Amino acid sequence: MRYNNLSSYLKTRYGGKIGKICIDGGFSCPNRDGKCGTGGCIFCGERGSGEHIDGRKPIREQVEDALARSRSDGYIAYFQNFTNTYADASTLRSRYDEALYDARIVALAIGTRPDCIDEEIAELIASYRDRLDVWVELGLQSASDTTAELINRGYKTEVYLKAADILTRHGIPHVTHIIIGLPGEGRDEVLNTVEVINSTHPFGVKIHSLYVMKGTSLAEMYLKNLYTPPTLSEFVSLTADVIERIRPDTVIHRLTGDCPDGLLLAPEWNRDKNAVLAAIRQELEKRKTEQGKLYRPHS
Repeated sequence: MRYNNLSSYLKTRYGGKIGKICIDGGFSCPNRDGKCGTGGCIFCGERGSGEHIDGRKPIREQVEDALARSRSDGYIAYFQNFTNTYADASTLRSRYDEALYDARIVALAIGTRPDCIDEEIAELIASYRDRLDVWVELGLQSASDTTAELINRGYKTEVYLKAADILTRHGIPHVTHIIIGLPGEGRDEVLNTVEVINSTHPFGVKIHSLYVMKGTSLAEMYLKNLYTPPTLSEFVSLTADVIERIRPDTVIHRLTGDCPDGLLLAPEWNRDKNAVLAAIRQELEKRKTEQGKLYRPHS
């Protein structure tokens, strides 16, 4: 085992092929509507990381279309765009329920911000656990508050730790997102983020490469020569460093980021996901290493 990947986990868990249905739940973001900021994170586009989803359709219709196109044995309903716990509990339940009408859906995954998790929301999400598997995805990106301010994240890392604690107490697994290549960050900052993530005992981790997408604040920085993306070799090396230090029982849900077609400005290597994944595997093999080899439990 080089790393504990999601596809293997799902096959073991459910005994078949599990597909993912990406859903635009019609939510906004407190970092866009003025509650904690405007403009969103510097890398986030106008569709809130869901540029490939047709959010004009009702939730149920989005799910129906996805089911009609796929031939998987089961499905994960993944609320992806923006902040999918940013509403009152009644609204959240109504929108989640709209997606969960089909018995083939075996899991509910909810992407959100840590500052939009509280006890009431956690209780609501936990109530689905008797029907199907549930997890919440938290967009941390970096444990550095300096970086958080630079990327306009809108909350401090202590908020992430509190959200992870609330979810854990309610029996809800969480998946944490980390981005490699953020402005001003090097190896030390990235590995510190891994340590912070490990301390929360996550169910999963998503590793993203930072790509420059047209129409974002990061694109403006890039075009003004204020930001330079990492090279492929730099990204691959850092990703291997991260994998070596992630808790061995954590499921790695992804290893790179995907920019929608026609929107990528840089880096050019981001266009070929398969080549990036192959390079990461080759690096792990060259090092004769695997996930968790350099993991050290917290006291």
